[in-house]
Amino acid sequence: MLFNSFEFIYIFLPGTLLFYYIAGRFHRRTYAIVVLALCSLCFYGYWDWHFVFLLIASVVCNFVFGAMLQRQRRKWLLVLGISFNLGLLGFFKYTDFFLANISKFVLMEFEPLDFALPLGISFFTFQQIAFLVDTYKGKAEEVNFVRYSLFVSFFPQLIAGPIVHHKEMMPQFEKPIARRFNADNFSIGLLFFTIGLTKKVLIADSCAPWANAVFDCQGDINMLEAWVGALAYTMQLYFDFSGYSDMAIGLGKFFNIDLPQNFNSPYKSASIGDFWRRWHITLGRFLRNYLYIPLGGNRVGRGRLALNVMVTFLLGGLWHGANWTFVAWGGYHGALLVLGNLCSRLRISLPRQLARGLTFLAVLFGWVLFRSESMDRAREILGSMVDIAGFRTDALALIPGGWQEIGVLVLLLIFVNFAPNSSQWANIEKLEKRYAMSFGILFFLCMLGMHDAVLNNVPTEFLYFNF
Repeated sequence: MLFNSFEFIYIFLPGTLLFYYIAGRFHRRTYAIVVLALCSLCFYGYWDWHFVFLLIASVVCNFVFGAMLQRQRRKWLLVLGISFNLGLLGFFKYTDFFLANISKFVLMEFEPLDFALPLGISFFTFQQIAFLVDTYKGKAEEVNFVRYSLFVSFFPQLIAGPIVHHKEMMPQFEKPIARRFNADNFSIGLLFFTIGLTKKVLIADSCAPWANAVFDCQGDINMLEAWVGALAYTMQLYFDFSGYSDMAIGLGKFFNIDLPQNFNSPYKSASIGDFWRRWHITLGRFLRNYLYIPLGGNRVGRGRLALNVMVTFLLGGLWHGANWTFVAWGGYHGALLVLGNLCSRLRISLPRQLARGLTFLAVLFGWVLFRSESMDRAREILGSMVDIAGFRTDALALIPGGWQEIGVLVLLLIFVNFAPNSSQWANIEKLEKRYAMSFGILFFLCMLGMHDAVLNNVPTEFLYFNF
């Protein structure tokens, strides 16, 4: 079930809110948590009910590991729990990838198993690994299975994050306000949800055909088409994933729960390090706290520091998908961070606006690796982007609307560099009538966009569902 679907907006969400608040108003706190956990499982099972059993099995096993770690903080228990989670993730996500690569070395063909990738497995696996580590360190504790089930399955952040810690979410459900309708929180939630829906339906889905036309093309492309495709995907990915994250925050607010911010105007960054403090913030936090710091962090020599950065980003790239393009993308960002650290030590600096421009270009080139189906295709597109001899203003056969679409992309580029982000909008203490009317119009336009997508059978799945 997608956040940008009529069945979610008009059936699932109102029904879940109604049952949750009724349970919270007339029954004990536990009933409200049970209702929300069951609704979250229904939400997850809407795509494929078989995977509900996988999710439940993962929750049960991690709850048992957590209970054992609370009784005795033994490192071997922690290692066993982490190994279980990584094994589950690896089995479904990377088996065919490893088989295909092993076959190249042993000169033996392995039949792909073609496992369907369970939705959200990368996110709820990392979230539970964080819980086990926090439990081992004495920072988290959970003795109630239903509460733990809700921690993992809470539907606003189940499929694509944000990746939350037990200590930052579950204590909120203990507060009486969590089970009472709050008009202020509901209005803020509606604001976030509308902004996110607008990003997804009106912007990201509009950019998708332009990016797909270039990246899915089997023939040659010229320089201008390559740049348009790369910029279109750069905008599509940002507005798609940040739109999902905004809607997740808004949905959390409907239940009086504060989910962490996942984006903070990342295309305004003046360095790659700054970019990773702004892009997919909760993933960066996880990689820093549970991989980079255990490797030694920055408390080691320069050579080891560079190695720690590279290992963290190579694994972070692989987390996104079973393809060498993701590994290359992670390594590319790791190398840029190592280079940035070297420049800082040598006290090499650039004017801020120039640094912002170069950082955006570096990120854009990286997205070509991220989006391409293969390394060969990535090399072809990147080669076209720097092939000045192939620059032709009269050749835009792959771009559906030609220069009109280029104008839209330029406006979006200006928007992401200068417009306030969702959190800044939400900081408005009182939403004035003119703003309320504007957001009402945006919501109506989103409904029209969703209606057109249904009529034309246009796929609108969130990009990070594939990771």
